Amino acid sequence: MWNISMFVLALIVVCFSHWVYRWRNPKCYGKLPPGSMGWPLFGETLQFFAPNRTWDAPPFVKERVKRYGSVFRTSFIGLRVIVSTDLDLNHMVFQKEGELFQSWYPYSVRTVYGEQNVSTLHGNQHKYLKNMVLNLVGYESLKKILSEVESIATRNIEKWVGQETVELKAATANLIFSLTAKKLISYDLENSSEKLKENFEAFLEGLLSVPMAIPGTAYYKCLRGRKKVMKMLKNMLEERRRKPNKANTDFFDYVLEELKRDNTILTEAIALDLMFTLLFVSYETTSMALLVAIKLLTDNPPALKELTEEHGKILKARENTKSGLTWEEYKSMTFTFQVINEAVRMTNIVPTVFRKTLKDIKFKGYTIPSGWVVMVSLSAVHLDPVNFKDPLHFNPWRWEGKDLKRASKTFMAFGGGQRFCIGAEFAKLQMAVFLHCLVTKYEWIPIKGGETLRNPGLQFPNGFHVQFFNKDTQNRI
Repeated sequence: MWNISMFVLALIVVCFSHWVYRWRNPKCYGKLPPGSMGWPLFGETLQFFAPNRTWDAPPFVKERVKRYGSVFRTSFIGLRVIVSTDLDLNHMVFQKEGELFQSWYPYSVRTVYGEQNVSTLHGNQHKYLKNMVLNLVGYESLKKILSEVESIATRNIEKWVGQETVELKAATANLIFSLTAKKLISYDLENSSEKLKENFEAFLEGLLSVPMAIPGTAYYKCLRGRKKVMKMLKNMLEERRRKPNKANTDFFDYVLEELKRDNTILTEAIALDLMFTLLFVSYETTSMALLVAIKLLTDNPPALKELTEEHGKILKARENTKSGLTWEEYKSMTFTFQVINEAVRMTNIVPTVFRKTLKDIKFKGYTIPSGWVVMVSLSAVHLDPVNFKDPLHFNPWRWEGKDLKRASKTFMAFGGGQRFCIGAEFAKLQMAVFLHCLVTKYEWIPIKGGETLRNPGLQFPNGFHVQFFNKDTQNRI
């Protein structure tokens, strides 16, 4: 009996050891990039999500780049992953969409964003949705809403003036969300009984957390937040169908018209996931970039001075000082766009981009097997001193004379190739107009907070509290 037990135990140990060995040494018809696969199933997930309290790139990536080079292998939650900080491979990933690579995200991310999300669709479906969104954020549409953006920005800042303290993360989120929600679904943030934004807050809290759908975890709250938002959007869609808006004043009206067409490839599921994505992007990405811009300008008086002077010149050049911003004035904000680019580079709102290989790919002596996931580490590229001198220093002047519209091998904050962010110009417009309204009429001083945490996305765990004043105010605390 003892011998049988020992034999069974030995067999289990051998099988387990073989399993671990095969996991750590995957089959490949070529030479895999160096790296460690971690433990079976778990991989190096916990190391990847380890918090980082600096502006720098994730220690997980930095340590492995130092050890293995700019391309290395690892695994997350059972996924076999190639991590890239290599400029040439990253460029190939964005440019060879549909040929060598395919947009892909882990199941946990697809679950919270939606299986029919625009980032997971391909080919004609993806192109079709991009063209739809252009009706909202194309240049002609942006020209029409310029004055509305200025009005909302001024109205919000006026509310902040006189308050003892304003928590800017919440304040900028309210500002950006109020505008976009109105344009998308005619949602009134201040007067609606539907708590749409609060559910996005729950969604955001767990979006980049460890994907454990257990009650009480951040990821569980994230799923619940999405479920509530989707229910609200579906109810709004059904209500709009019952009572059509004849004026066609928002994007929801446009979506409904598309759904009625006989030859449309749009489905209700795709439409609802699209609305969810656009609302979330407006809530988090633009507001976070704006918050970071204000924080960095606060810490860099020379940059704030030059920004203020640029907008002061715009006001002085006007024949009517009470008139609003014009499109020509907006396009003339050269240093403002340098500030925006620099803030976006340092923010790294989307720290990583995932793609799946469609075939075996040879790259610099290595083979990336078909079906593996390639994770482009954008933050590691944007914060690499080889690509940007003193990368942790806020330096808008580094963008002087450079193309501020397109992606490059060293700057991919808005993606690249077919997946270049279609809302990039909309985000820049909102940020530029807000900064114009802010520095021409107001001043501010920091009160508390401002500390950052990457996990792996950027967070302000203690917020960033400031006090605002009209420029002619004499009494300061």
